[in-house]
Parts: sequence; structure tokens; C-alpha cells
Amino acid sequence: MRKINFAMALVAGAIFFSGCSLSKMIKLAADQDLQVTPNPLEVHGGAVPFDVSAVLPPKMLPTGKVYTINTIYQYGDQEVAVGSIEFKAEDFPNSSSSTSRKSESFTFPYQAGMNPGTLYVEGVASDPKSGKSKTSPRLAVAQGLVMTSTFAKPVTFSTYADHGYNDKEELIPTNVNFFFEQGAARLNPSVNTDGTSNRAKSNDLAAFIAEKNVTRTVTITGTHSPEGTERVNSDLAEDRAKAIEDFYRKQMKRYDYKGMSDSIKFILKPIVEDWSGLKAALSSYDGISASDKSSVTNIVNGTGSFEEKEESLQKLAFYDKLLKEVYPGLRTAKTEILTVKAKKSNAQIAVLSKQVVNGEAEADTLSFEEFMFSATLTPSLDEKAAIYKAASKSGNWQAHNNLAAVYLDQAAKAEGSAKTKLVQDAVTQLEIAANKQKSAIVSANMAAAYIMQADYAKGLDAIGTASSASPSNKTASNLSGMKGSIQVMNGQYDAANASFANSAKSDVVTFDTGLSQLLSGDYATAKNTLGDVANSETVGAEANYLIAIASARQNNASDVISSLKAAIKKDPALKDKAINDLEFVNYTDAVAEAVK
Repeated sequence: MRKINFAMALVAGAIFFSGCSLSKMIKLAADQDLQVTPNPLEVHGGAVPFDVSAVLPPKMLPTGKVYTINTIYQYGDQEVAVGSIEFKAEDFPNSSSSTSRKSESFTFPYQAGMNPGTLYVEGVASDPKSGKSKTSPRLAVAQGLVMTSTFAKPVTFSTYADHGYNDKEELIPTNVNFFFEQGAARLNPSVNTDGTSNRAKSNDLAAFIAEKNVTRTVTITGTHSPEGTERVNSDLAEDRAKAIEDFYRKQMKRYDYKGMSDSIKFILKPIVEDWSGLKAALSSYDGISASDKSSVTNIVNGTGSFEEKEESLQKLAFYDKLLKEVYPGLRTAKTEILTVKAKKSNAQIAVLSKQVVNGEAEADTLSFEEFMFSATLTPSLDEKAAIYKAASKSGNWQAHNNLAAVYLDQAAKAEGSAKTKLVQDAVTQLEIAANKQKSAIVSANMAAAYIMQADYAKGLDAIGTASSASPSNKTASNLSGMKGSIQVMNGQYDAANASFANSAKSDVVTFDTGLSQLLSGDYATAKNTLGDVANSETVGAEANYLIAIASARQNNASDVISSLKAAIKKDPALKDKAINDLEFVNYTDAVAEAVK
């Protein structure tokens, strides 16, 4: 019996001493050093990350005891248990004579309504053996949330497939090669070196001239075969070119070109003592052996004057064959005529396009390319949609893609259910286009649609798909802008800065770029970037507000005042925001000056 009572007394004593130790731990906790970084807390990428560093005073960790620091975020009537830092006496053998240090990183997801709120810590001293514990009162260590990152705006670009139509002047080449007799520059109608007589070519050229095609240039290249003196060769090449020019001008006079002839530029190019024609002719000539061809090539590429080489060629056993079968093809006047391709005017295309859309003209009144191009001639998104909708009946993927792009542009200006429907209509058209053609453009537009639906994970997937499909430079720059905006919203500021460096430009892209630079700590650059859109109709007010925040982080009170004034002037709703924004907690006088 005595032994039992003795044992019970020992247990009771242990509990008593344990309780004393726990109480002493809680009492010493008043001297602990707690640091929260950042303070106040900041929202980044839809979460609230922060670090807690704790330093316990000596003698706070008796043998066998544990001290736990719990972090709790409380807002309204709700709270979130974030995480704990645990100090075990066994991990700090020198705790009786020295401080005990430990740090942990925490994060909790941000939800609407969490600001304002307070981060609390509470200490729990515990004895694992007895199961006893004591808890300290909660201590507020950080008040409120900095919401600057939530200024990030989604970036979307609609990407149109090329219509394939060139509305600029195009020149069509027409080529005619006339041939001449040896040593002659007269255009003999009966010569038919290439199988068609000069007479037939002259008749065709005359008929061509009679059509009065709008002509820019007539280039005539006169050549000679490699025989004769330098003077003879020079005269032949030039005279042969001149003979065709004379024929052409006579035909223009015959068909009454009048002032039209003055706008046609004749270019005569006599080619004298040039072996390239012979080399080209030999390559396709099979009348002599390869070794014979080498003999010719060796002479042509060797030393000596043009006439000396001519004489060497004349000594070849097969020279007569060259003279009869190869040289005639070198006695030419090659004529290239560049005429302007006939096209409808843009005004005609626009009128005909409306008639097709309204059912007043057949669909084939315009080519598909002309019809697609007509959509670029109107600023009206409704008219563009009508054109692309009609064009999509052809089943062409570009028409479905471009119709989707218009829906995206319309959605960017819409709100509520109207916006939701337009985005869904765009997705439908893009799915049709994707079934017909795997294209970076289609995937880029799908990414824009997902971003408008706030499904950023799918948006990134679509951007990845488009980026791996060899996008054009323009499409790639659109993708970079959209990717950068998602990275900002995800708190990936360095990655966002890299994406924006290659992005297509817009006020929203510039705004997000400045915000990303601000949140990554590059305040001076951020202010310069945001200054570029400080007068923007769409983002100017918020750009000035962010400049004020960057100035506050630089400890520049005067710029805080001037930038806040500019922001509030553009958007008076920013006045209340500035008053309650923890970015300006040390600038209450500056804020008061700005909002008065």
C-alpha cells in the first residue's frame, strides 16, 4: 500500500514539475524574437507566401519538452491554420545557455474577403511524456495584406490567318526570245531556231501589244555567238536588242498607245564576249562527248583574249558541229515584258463583298482570297463577322479561325453573359478550324479564349501547343504577351519579364510589364515602363497608381503625391483604395495631400 502511494506521489510530483516547466516556458516565450517577412503580408500568384524566423531565449527548452509556434490567419469570423515551427529540446542541446533559432516558409491560398485580416502566432509548450501542454495567448504579428499583385491584367491577342490576297501592284513577266542569223541583226521572219519561227513570235507579240496591257518595263538582252571580231560582236549584241525595241515601238504606234508609251521603260542589255551562254548551252547539249565538252571548257576557262579563245575553238575537230547546232541558240534578243496584273480596286472588292454577304451576288463573284481580304477593308467587327461567316461556308479553316478571332475581339469589348457567349462561339469555330488544320494560329486563339474564361492552366497548355507548331514571328509575339500575363498572375515575375521582352505591344502588355518589374523589385525601370501608359485611356489611372507604389518603395514622398493625384484625377475610385492601401502605410501625410 505504501509503495502504491509512493508511486502516485512520484507521478503527481512529475506532473507538478512538468506543469511548472511548461508554465515557465510560456512565461519565457514573452521574450522570444519573432520576425515575419514580408510584413505586412503580400499576395502573389493567388497565394500569400511568408517566412517566419523565431529566436527562443536561453532556458526555454527544458529536457524532454517541445515548444511549437502555430501561425493562424484570421479574417472576419474565419481563420486559416497556416503552419507551425516546432522546437524539440533534443534538437537544441545547448538551449540552457544559448538561444535557439529556427525559420520556416509558409503559404496559404488567397480567397476573396481575406483582406483585411491578421496573422497571429500562438506558442504551445508541451511535454510528450505526460501529454500536458500550455498555450500562450495569440500574438498579432502582421496586419492586413498588400494587394498590389492583383493589379495584373489578362492579356489576349486575336490572331488572324492571312487572307492570301495581295492588293499591291504585281508585275507579270512575259518572255519572248527572238533568234538571228549568223552575223546579222535583221529580224528574219523565217528563222526558227527553237522550233517556233520569228514570224509567229512577232505576231504573238503584236497581239500582246495590241491588248494595251499596262506595262512598266521592256528588257531586251542582245547576245552573240562566239565568233567574229570584238567590234562585230559589240555591234551585233546591241543591234539585235535595238531591232526588237524598234519592232515594239512600231507596234505601239500602230495601236495608238499615245501617252502610254512614255511610261514604258525600255532597257537594252547587250551581252558582249561572255562565255556563260555557251557554258549553259553545252550543259544540256548531247551532240558531243563529255571529254569534248571538257575540251571546250578548258579553252573557255583558260588564258587569252576572247578572240584567241574563239580561234582555239575553231581548231577543234567538232567545231562545225558547235557552229551548226549550238551557236544558233546564242544569237538572240531575249525580251522580258513586265506588265501590271489586272485587279479589282479595293472599293470594288468592298462593294462586291457586301453583295455576296447580302445574297445579292454569287459567292464566286470574288475569289476566296479577295473575299477574305474584303474583311480587312471595314473597321466594323459586325461586318467582319458577317464576311467570315459567309466565307466559312467554303469549309476553309482560315475562315473559321478568323471568324473566331472576330468573336474574341467582340468579347474583349463585351461584359457578362454577352461576353461569355462570344467566347464560347469563338471556341466552337476554333474547334472546327483545328479539325481541319493543326495550326499555331488556331492554338494561339484558343489560348486567348481560355484566358478570357479565366482558365489560365488551359491557356498555358494552348500557348505551349502553339509555340511548338512553328508560329510566325507575329503569332509568337502574341503568344509571349499572353504567356507573360499569366506568369505575372502566377507570381513568376522573372519569367514574365522575359516573356514580355518578346511580346507584341499593347497598353495592357506595357502595364503588366511595369507591374512585373515593380513586383520583382526593379522600381526605377517599372516607373519608366508605366510612364509609357500613364496617359492611356484604359490603364492610365492604374499605371499612375503603380508609379505611386514604386515611389513609396523608393521612399520618394513627392512622387507618391504627384502620381496619386494623377491616378485619382483619372479615376476617383482610387481615392479610397489609396487611403486603405498598406503600400502607403508610412505615407499617410502624402496620401492625405493627394486625396484632398
